[in-house]
Amino acid sequence: MGIRFFTLLVVYLLWVNPPVNAKNQVNLDAFLVEEIVSELNFPWSVAFISDNQFLVTERSGNLRQVVNFTLSKPIEGLPQDIYVKSQGGLLDVVLHPNYQSNGWIYLSYSAGNDERNTLKVIRAKLRNNQLVDRQVIFTVKPFRNTPVHYGGRLTFLGDNSLLISSGDGFDFRENAQRVNNQMGKILRVLDNGDIPKDNPYIGETEKNLAQSVYSIGHRNPQGLVYDPIRNLVFSNEHGPAGGDEINIIRKGDNYGWPVITNGKDYSGAIISPFKKYPGMRQPLVDWTPSIAPSSITVYDGMMFPQMRGDLLVTSLKSKELIWVQMQQNKVVGQQSLFSELGYRLRDVKVHPDGSLYLLVDAEKGKILRVTANH
Repeated sequence: MGIRFFTLLVVYLLWVNPPVNAKNQVNLDAFLVEEIVSELNFPWSVAFISDNQFLVTERSGNLRQVVNFTLSKPIEGLPQDIYVKSQGGLLDVVLHPNYQSNGWIYLSYSAGNDERNTLKVIRAKLRNNQLVDRQVIFTVKPFRNTPVHYGGRLTFLGDNSLLISSGDGFDFRENAQRVNNQMGKILRVLDNGDIPKDNPYIGETEKNLAQSVYSIGHRNPQGLVYDPIRNLVFSNEHGPAGGDEINIIRKGDNYGWPVITNGKDYSGAIISPFKKYPGMRQPLVDWTPSIAPSSITVYDGMMFPQMRGDLLVTSLKSKELIWVQMQQNKVVGQQSLFSELGYRLRDVKVHPDGSLYLLVDAEKGKILRVTANH
């Protein structure tokens, strides 16, 4: 399969509400965008095994391997209970931090049926294009009867524990404020699915579902990344009509949904009169109107030195990559990239060589590789 090339002259440098103390204009005046993989069905996540080998999930229920830009047949051995409907299906894929020695691959997916479904996380190993030693390590409870708002992002912390983003199920938003409920939460487990002894609600023994809860008050968090340099977790989540957010996730904190929000119901109705409330965190970034943020990463490569330490966020609705420029833990500017392509962008990852991989969310989806156009 040939690689298609697009050159985007980034002379527009469109700034979105840049504060006075924003970073200087970037020296990058061009990117090279290559279409490296096509004919994917709603690709959702990508994980790099090596420089020339990576995995990609298709929400429609396939896990694929790409070696030297050649797409494999669907990998066999996936669970039989994957529930593909609306926003549900096969979602995130991440590798264990010690993957090279233990071989563990982690996948999240919606499981069940129309009347009873939920988010599950499994781990398995890859052998001859087949998953083996498959284990279910977590099942979000309670179950729901809606095919939306699963969250589904995964990220490992520095201690090799695993964070899982869990959505509120849309019709069950009040559960986001209930500690003894795993919907509308960031959850934390050990790499084998056991509960860490230092989780914030571990002492509430009568509340079994609370043991895995790391933070509460989330709507539909579809971006989750651990930054080892800052030792911080960043997450982005979909608000309703407005109120899309980036948050710094801290253990035991409450992020407010649905008590506080800058968004409204899709009908135009007021969800809550509060934009602030004691004991509830304010977002690091708020996007009103909505952009539909679908993933987040921290740029740690060398190809684009101006981006080092900054956040990159893909958008489904506004069809752009948003470069959130940081100074320490503060946002100092935002820049829109690649909106000219008109693609709904589902995921962004930093390749080991520092290039960016963007997943195009479509029935005939694709993967784009972004490099510096020297």
